[in-house]
Amino acid sequence: MPEDTVGAFVPGPHAQVAGAATGPLAGLHCAIKDLYDIAGWPTTYGNPDWARTHPVPDSTATVVTMLLQAGASVVGKTKTVELAYGLTGENVWHGTPTNPAAPDRFPGGSSCGSAAAVAARLVDFAMGSDTAGSVRIPASYCGIFGIRPSWGAISLAGAAALSPPYDTPGWFARDAATLRRVGEVLLPTQPSATPTLLLKPSEAWANADPDAAESLAPAIARLEALLGPAIPVSLVPEGLATLYETFRCGSAPEVWAALGPWISSTSPEFGPGVKERFAAAAAMDPALAAQARAFRRVFQSRMHALLAGGAVLAYPTAPGPAPFLTATQAEQNAERERTISVTSIAGLPGLPEVTLPLGTADGAPVGLSLVAAPGRDLALLALAERLVP
Repeated sequence: MPEDTVGAFVPGPHAQVAGAATGPLAGLHCAIKDLYDIAGWPTTYGNPDWARTHPVPDSTATVVTMLLQAGASVVGKTKTVELAYGLTGENVWHGTPTNPAAPDRFPGGSSCGSAAAVAARLVDFAMGSDTAGSVRIPASYCGIFGIRPSWGAISLAGAAALSPPYDTPGWFARDAATLRRVGEVLLPTQPSATPTLLLKPSEAWANADPDAAESLAPAIARLEALLGPAIPVSLVPEGLATLYETFRCGSAPEVWAALGPWISSTSPEFGPGVKERFAAAAAMDPALAAQARAFRRVFQSRMHALLAGGAVLAYPTAPGPAPFLTATQAEQNAERERTISVTSIAGLPGLPEVTLPLGTADGAPVGLSLVAAPGRDLALLALAERLVP
């Protein structure tokens, strides 16, 4: 493996496991986000107190086992934001990976190390996880391909939880063909489904920085050549900020249910911003959480009906390029709200989303997202490969 010049991997010896001699991923090397168990290697979940209070696993996460059986070889575990609770990619304990595409900017999180490893050409692909955007955002920021699959399509057995009703695995690659090859191993068999219609959600495009949106125009033109003229649609008459509040209030009780008992009993040390996010999760008003769950059901029904016939949404993955490393905490929080507002379009209803590195703004990468109905993951990956052969 090439030298890790971007700090993508967890400090210390690299977890290395050879894959099967034959299989659809034979010869490929991958990295694994350090919230998936690998037998014989610690799972630190980005925090030294987590590593201290959890035994070294004696079994391997299902998704990692599937990759190994398909012939991929694991070459190391990658850094994550502490307990996967953040979108910048910062980790004060292990070090924040360098964004290979924009070294003066954050790599994005929480799957920061996996994105950096792929962008720096250290591995062929890497596993991450996505709850609020933790694959999609670092993929966009680092100029690579990434996918958040349909919620529940792939097992998370052997993976540390953040907010189970939203958690999904996900992976990164430098090309659409590799992204699809991994999907054909991990995803269940799905009916063949050809996309039939291209939709442009007005809220997501209005949320994007003007130069970021403009840079994606050629990609939309290529999509229109494949699927016909894009049709503007409004997804959230209630306002895009409603999606952020729905995610924030609805996921908080799930986060605290998953991790609160450990936090309360251990009193772990956290880096900047992480402790505050968990405190906010613990203090969430039950009435607001109930309202969020109710609106999530409404939005889920709305989106499933809109996309059921084979339509595909296309919009900027993030509002703009990655924040600069010098961004204040207030600036980071403001960008986090804008970003989760748009990642929630797919995240709240559990839809598959693929992000493609097709734009730039201020000299840094910007991704274009394609979103389809649940269970159309493979069709979405095939469309991405047609768009970027």
